[in-house]
Amino acid sequence: MSDQGYIFLALGIYLAVMILIGYLAYRKTSDHEGYMLAGRGLPPSVAALSAGASDMSGWLIMGLPGAVYAAGLIEAWIAIGLCVGAYSSWFFIAPRLRSYTEVSKNSITIPSFLQNRLRDNSRTLRLTAGVVILVFFTLYVSSGMVAGGTFYESAFDGDYVTGMLIVVLVTLVYTMFGGFLGASMTDVVQGMMIFAALVLVPIITILRVGGWDETKTIIDNADPALFSFFGDGSMTTGALIVAIVSGLAWGLGYFGQPHIIIRYMALRSPHEAGTARRIGIAWQGISMAGTVIAGLAGVAYFTEFGGAPSNSETVVLLLAQVLFHPLVAGFVLAAVLAAIMSTLSSQLIVCSSAIVEDIYRVFRKTPPDDRTLVILGRVAVFGVTVVAVLLSLNPSDTILGLVGFAWAGFGAAFGPIVFLSLFWRKLTRQGALAGMITGAVTVFIWDLLDMDLYELVPGFIVALIAAVVVSLITYKPNPEIDAEFNLAVERAKSKVALPPVDHAALAAAEAEARADIASRNA
Repeated sequence: MSDQGYIFLALGIYLAVMILIGYLAYRKTSDHEGYMLAGRGLPPSVAALSAGASDMSGWLIMGLPGAVYAAGLIEAWIAIGLCVGAYSSWFFIAPRLRSYTEVSKNSITIPSFLQNRLRDNSRTLRLTAGVVILVFFTLYVSSGMVAGGTFYESAFDGDYVTGMLIVVLVTLVYTMFGGFLGASMTDVVQGMMIFAALVLVPIITILRVGGWDETKTIIDNADPALFSFFGDGSMTTGALIVAIVSGLAWGLGYFGQPHIIIRYMALRSPHEAGTARRIGIAWQGISMAGTVIAGLAGVAYFTEFGGAPSNSETVVLLLAQVLFHPLVAGFVLAAVLAAIMSTLSSQLIVCSSAIVEDIYRVFRKTPPDDRTLVILGRVAVFGVTVVAVLLSLNPSDTILGLVGFAWAGFGAAFGPIVFLSLFWRKLTRQGALAGMITGAVTVFIWDLLDMDLYELVPGFIVALIAAVVVSLITYKPNPEIDAEFNLAVERAKSKVALPPVDHAALAAAEAEARADIASRNA
């Protein structure tokens, strides 16, 4: 068999397994909550790997190592910020979000949770959140499609559009039919493949060069500044601080990424967030280290043996092809596809939930049945895919640039609001709406101004200030919200699995509280 044949064999096996998993998930998905949230039944290992794989899109194996290859360890501040942010999100957000979304009318999306948590009878908050999700996720999804097309161009010297459509088609099939469960199950396989690739590629590259000492010597001779976390000294102190803050600020985005934090909501129980955190952070820390080292090792390899990539974002792809047997290289290339497709599938599911749960149901007077909702969810996945494909036909930015903008949008629009909703009982509907809108708008304006500081930083700060100030102005005590807040906090602190929330009893208690208030006011 030819080298190309081995590679296609490996990719064919991988794609067939993804479709099979989607089919198996389809057999287990019968209702809307199952399609959108897997019935809140994810074990911690599945939730952790699914969150990691859906987070780390093509930028992990293409964008970030390419940035390190081109500029050195100054780009590693992104990896550091992401690891700190991921740990903080698992530690602070995961247990409370899992608890609170169940307590608050069993919310299955972030917009529906905010509506229920803040008693927004106008549904303006939910609708606005759904629109924000659609706008930024359509851009985010297009970044994954660009990565798919770029991958196909680099790996097979093929046509960009053809490669993009192949990736999109397979992802679309298992996401449309498997739903959230299918996306999560495929994420586990994909997460393991990503992990293996990011361990093997840098190790084999360094061994091929002659060991770490030889690798370091070659890089030092090529450009000693590549080993510096502070650049080559050409940057002013102010510019360096901006670069470091911008890199670390990526971690703030974790508090507001719907496709990641929805995994917290799908855990079997709040107390399992700790186990999931340890698994997820171990996976992410090793994977991040691997991607940074792979970028540096690529400098040594191509300096020593030639054949440097014309596009730095393909450095890991080229290393896999020149260092491994074609069959192994095929599976490494499949891991790149895994990084792209795992994020695509998760984002499509969240887009689907935004359209069906947070926009369609807002305007629908009578609730549709579960079968109708599942069908609409699948149609929504297809519709978002078509729009994102059209946007991806002529990409105008790098993979990392596209991801960075969408990541900032979600981090600024939702991050402060999600955090405040879980830890500050005085957040109001008006405050949340003000924070969400100002955060999203600030990201767009900052990007248009083309400032050096990452747009997530001003967006997050402005949104946080707006939410707090407006909430303090509009806050009125609400015993129902306080009681629900207390119950959510209590359940989040439990060290053992708890029975499902008795929503009928909770509703009765709230009705009794309302009646008591009315009698006192009479």
